[in-house]
Amino acid sequence: MNSFGSSTPRAGVPVGAVRRRAVVDALRRGAVPESGLDLLATGLGRFEQAIDEELDTVAAGGSVFKAVRGEYGSGKTFFTRWLCERAKRRSFAVAEVQVSETETPLHKLETVYRRLTERLTTPSFPPSALRPVADAWFYALEEDALADGAAESDLPQAVERLLTARLAEVSRQAPAFATALRGYKQSLDAGDEATAAAVMAWLGGQPHVAAAARRSAGVRGDLDHFGAFGFLQGLLTMLKDAGHGGLVLVLDEVETLQRVRSDARDKALNALRQLIDEVHSGRFPGLYLVITGTPAFYDGQQGVQRLPPLAQRLATDFTTDPRFDNPRAVQIRLPGFTEESLTALGATIRDLYADGVSTPDSAERIKRLADDAYLADLARAVGGALGGRVGVAPRLYLKKLVGDVLDRIDQFDDFDPRAHYTLTLGSGDLTATERNLAAPPAATSADDLDLDL
Repeated sequence: MNSFGSSTPRAGVPVGAVRRRAVVDALRRGAVPESGLDLLATGLGRFEQAIDEELDTVAAGGSVFKAVRGEYGSGKTFFTRWLCERAKRRSFAVAEVQVSETETPLHKLETVYRRLTERLTTPSFPPSALRPVADAWFYALEEDALADGAAESDLPQAVERLLTARLAEVSRQAPAFATALRGYKQSLDAGDEATAAAVMAWLGGQPHVAAAARRSAGVRGDLDHFGAFGFLQGLLTMLKDAGHGGLVLVLDEVETLQRVRSDARDKALNALRQLIDEVHSGRFPGLYLVITGTPAFYDGQQGVQRLPPLAQRLATDFTTDPRFDNPRAVQIRLPGFTEESLTALGATIRDLYADGVSTPDSAERIKRLADDAYLADLARAVGGALGGRVGVAPRLYLKKLVGDVLDRIDQFDDFDPRAHYTLTLGSGDLTATERNLAAPPAATSADDLDLDL
């Protein structure tokens, strides 16, 4: 079993041309598709029940923390985007944040919150969906006020009372959140779009908002580390009242913490520990928090093990057969690819591609020339070029399959990949990790050196 894709059966289900094209185009670029991941229908069935139960818990007002563990190429980004798609079908909002020492340092939670709001997506709105969420929340308050018997003339006062009541818990920790929302609404009602937009930017954690806009809204300064917790609470409250199931927040590539200065690393690990504790304490009802990392991050002394309290919170037994891993555990393992599962994935992509070509003859030619035997040969070739590490090959394999093989079969009637194509890997094809794997092993003795004499 591999970790790439959903187990949702697709047989007989028509696939729209736009969705198919979006998936194929992303794979051609060597990227994980942003959507349409259910079309790649192999292998995540083991996680579906546990994920759905956890999403139900969050939608009912609970909160969940999940750590995803996998080597490079095992499908961590795919898994989290698949989870986010599943959540959006349940009316959740989602946000994927890349942890980075320079752009998004984990120990500065105000930066994480800012990236969250920049990447916030709902089933109806692309990033950033913060302002549509706020507008939907005010509309919901108005509807609730009218349902409670408020007259049109008294509506502003009734909305103000509801705003105060709904954000009472948030205001104990971050009173500026409710204050800024009032300022935003007042600017809108006054027709001052520039000020409304500036106040919304401040609510999203953006720095350097014009002082005049902040004064107009009654707030001052920029968001700090501790205020970010309160603002996250406020965002979750708005999402719930606006009809969303909750928020799935993905902190991707947390293993990059291993490469930062030791003082920054220690602060980041402690911030992660603090965030996990807040989730488990119930401070963030409606939050599903996911982190991703490599086994070295979870097990190594430069990662989680550096902070014993964090290691205890993430401790999960992976000494048993992977078949018996517990999908409900706080940390779950993605097993990565084998040559067999990579070939099966290639067959899924080939069939998806063939279903979208213009003529039946083209579809037949694609399936005949890129048959399962050829897909297996290509999987072996890509894995061999990466030092025999098939488990890290899917990104490159799919990029070569779509861009170098399937596109050419589709466009050139006389193209035969066995006769006219040889796998080549240029430096531009490879990520830094893939480049290291493709490099020849270093010489360990004089006998290993190949001298041209």
